[in-house]
Amino acid sequence: MAKAPENIAETVKEVRQQLGLSQEELAHELGVSFSTINRWENSKTVPFKLARRQFEAFCERMTERGKLHLPENMRSDIR
Repeated sequence: MAKAPENIAETVKEVRQQLGLSQEELAHELGVSFSTINRWENSKTVPFKLARRQFEAFCERMTERGKLHLPENMRSDIR
């Protein structure tokens, strides 16, 4: 299993909630399944490298558009 910061579950959920997305909608945006997002948020699994890069790029796009405002500690969780 991929190693990730312990807060990744909180970060995924925070991003999704700030953007007003369901787990299914975030999954679609990232190209993963609903169950994958659900497992990330419930700390059952963590994103592997490719999914983490997709999540990071998505967060950067949303931040640039002014739709997402994450504290620094959460931004470091997705890198």
